Amino acid sequence: MESSGEKVVAVIMVGGPTKGTRFRPLSFNTPKPLFPLAGQPMVHHPISACKRIPNLAQIFLIGFYEEREFALYVSSISNELKVPVRYLKEDKPHGSAGGLYYFRDMIMEDCPSHIFLLNCDICCNFPLPNMLDAHRRYGGMGTMLVIKVSAESANQFGELVADPITKELLHYTEKPETFVTVVLIQDQNSCCTTLSARCPAPAFYSLKASVQREDRFTVHINAIFPLGALGQLLSNLHRVSSFESLQSATRTVPRDFVRLDQDILSPLAGKRQLFTYETMDFWEQIKTPGMSLKCSALYLAQFRLTSPHLLAGGDGTKSATVIGDVYVHPSAKVHPTAKIGPNVSISANVRVGAGVRLISCIILDDVEIKADGDYNAKLGITILGEAVTVEDEAAVINSIVLPNKTLNVSVQEEIIL
Repeated sequence: MESSGEKVVAVIMVGGPTKGTRFRPLSFNTPKPLFPLAGQPMVHHPISACKRIPNLAQIFLIGFYEEREFALYVSSISNELKVPVRYLKEDKPHGSAGGLYYFRDMIMEDCPSHIFLLNCDICCNFPLPNMLDAHRRYGGMGTMLVIKVSAESANQFGELVADPITKELLHYTEKPETFVTVVLIQDQNSCCTTLSARCPAPAFYSLKASVQREDRFTVHINAIFPLGALGQLLSNLHRVSSFESLQSATRTVPRDFVRLDQDILSPLAGKRQLFTYETMDFWEQIKTPGMSLKCSALYLAQFRLTSPHLLAGGDGTKSATVIGDVYVHPSAKVHPTAKIGPNVSISANVRVGAGVRLISCIILDDVEIKADGDYNAKLGITILGEAVTVEDEAAVINSIVLPNKTLNVSVQEEIIL
């Protein structure tokens, strides 16, 4: 039951410039969390999802980027959502849960009843209100969001064993070399995980895990959890005895480096503290440039249900022909003879000339694409950085072009630095 007096806090981990290196070269000029997907910064999507949480009091972004890189965005999104958003800079990487410990006093200041802990480089529909409801029903410390995956990709993530009836997390391990073989009876859709928190604070975390069922189907854990007990754990973390009770005797990492999976999830599994919540919707990790196009497409498709006003339309008469899901920034200029889509995102101050054809593209700010009106400039499966110019009769296919470049020849399957 929702209480009118309770407060909910969301914490989104954004990493730093030394993390997410597989996303390069897209992160050379723009911090990865601010790279646009479906016309919005990557971190904007989980932030918008948090807005749907009842009694949301504040959103914290934790990472080790310089504060100036987030200052403008944090101010803008706070005003837009009418919810305080604050960036907290770590002095160094502290691990997947270390930021919570490092900033525990700020996070717990208003004694929130629940804390949602998420990663910004996760793409999903973020069913946070439903998870919170499930978390309350379970009555445990935390709830994890989980999703099924194939056996072939399962070894990329953590693995879990969950009770098919109670949904309790019985066992969790991070990226084992072999599958965790599980005998789960009944309920073939039982692998979900949600963590809840008791006052002073629960949290949600976003991760992916997998479990191999008796029928050899693997389950992925999409972990967005309200961590009830984790919140309480954080309030006691400064006590050495409490902290060390969750750590392995062979721990070799620094004491202020806290790993959510190994130091918190694994020790709490099987103790009737952690539970699962399964999503049947999409879930992806945004680790590489190629995944940015896929995830942009997923978010554009989701806009049809959540934000149809963000999708462009046009039939080629007074505006460009739009096919499928397309986002066009209000300041962009697109010629009526251009044909755009599907899966195209056009950012601010972009100029698209006559006859340009765009398919599966992310176009960043201040790009100019020229053509002579006969579809001579063609872009497909392509990302253009800021202030790029594509001249007439140039085709750009399956390529990434970094900022401030002028292309007067066609390129295919290249990274233009």
